[in-house]
Amino acid sequence: MDGKKDIEILRIGHRPERDKRITTHVALTARAFGASGIYIDTKDPAIEENIESVNRNFGGKFFVRSGIDPKDIASKKGFLKIHLTMYGMPLKDTIGKIKESQIKTGNGIMIIVGAEKVPFWAYEMSDFNVSVTSQPISEVSALAILMDRLNDGKELENLITGMRRIIPMERGKKVDYIPDGEECLLILQRNNASQRLLDHVFMVERLATRIASSCNANIEVVRAGAMLHDIGRTVTNGIDHAVKGAEILRTAKISEDIVKIVERHTGAGISKDEAEKLGLPVKDYTPVTLEEKIVAQADNLVSGNKIITLEEVVENYKRKNLVEAANKIVKLNEDIEKICGINIKEISQELIHG
Repeated sequence: MDGKKDIEILRIGHRPERDKRITTHVALTARAFGASGIYIDTKDPAIEENIESVNRNFGGKFFVRSGIDPKDIASKKGFLKIHLTMYGMPLKDTIGKIKESQIKTGNGIMIIVGAEKVPFWAYEMSDFNVSVTSQPISEVSALAILMDRLNDGKELENLITGMRRIIPMERGKKVDYIPDGEECLLILQRNNASQRLLDHVFMVERLATRIASSCNANIEVVRAGAMLHDIGRTVTNGIDHAVKGAEILRTAKISEDIVKIVERHTGAGISKDEAEKLGLPVKDYTPVTLEEKIVAQADNLVSGNKIITLEEVVENYKRKNLVEAANKIVKLNEDIEKICGINIKEISQELIHG
């Protein structure tokens, strides 16, 4: 809907002993179809926790407030009030008027959804009493249809990002798990990461997310990849630590986006030929995605828990007679800067000096 502001839901007549499931579904539908939150007249901590858990896992900032005075909420300024009722005017005859009024006033939308018998004031206070159909219908279905019409179907393109993503498949089920910072820390602790290792990954995460925030990179993927990039060092400090780390994360069902970051973070990547010489499983370990490149370079620029310059990194590699690897790291730095239009050295200095 052009020029739309927030859409909020007011749930009236909720009975915790009878309506917990259906009111939860009203809230989930509102969240999925682009509403910013729901007010529920009767206090129900269980529903609040259920929806907050969905937010934690699947992302978004959808709010739930229960135990409120519904008449006070319905009196909020800056919102057109739409009451869903089978006794209202047909949706097909009112949707155009609703959109015109919303554009003219610049107001948000508050949708009133009843459970048991709705008080008469809801009809009187509403700008529009709307019927999706004159036939008996679930309030969940009615809300979904109304919100779809309000948003012209665009709400289905609203991809909320969180720790878990459903991967579309013709058959079967697949959930992509991207742990947040707290979850990453728990994963590291469960694998007995040392404090030294934690100090290192925290600094890599700071630098990597700062770089990611300066360009069109997925910050949540970068954060998780940076924090978990050295989890393989909980079992080995050898050249195979990245491979071991990838194995740990695959076993834990972590997103393949994160696994690839971990597997490909060594230096500026390891080619298939180099992998064979090093005794690694024979395949290409070169970072491909922007997120993979950012984490690899952030790791290159952090020694222990301190950020160092690219010049220092190159000097350290050359001192070990790893000239080709040093050149690849310089090229990786240039690639990221070109893609993002940034200066990584300036970002590093900003972090160092506060």
